[in-house]
Amino acid sequence: MDAITLKIGGMTCDGCASAVQKALERTNGVSTASVSMTPAPRAAVTYDPDLATPATLCTAVQDAGYDVTV
Repeated sequence: MDAITLKIGGMTCDGCASAVQKALERTNGVSTASVSMTPAPRAAVTYDPDLATPATLCTAVQDAGYDVTV
């Protein structure tokens, strides 16, 4: 398993954080996803590198309507 922290843009509430977390959890290869608003909007993701890449994780966040950087 690999781990990555993504910086998320455009989240303004806990509902946004929940939407991002669900999008990541639905991504094939993701083991865990924890999204936090503080101290800055971010997502900590553990994933199987044979099934997912940082790019696919970013795409999942973007498809949910949010900005993301690694």
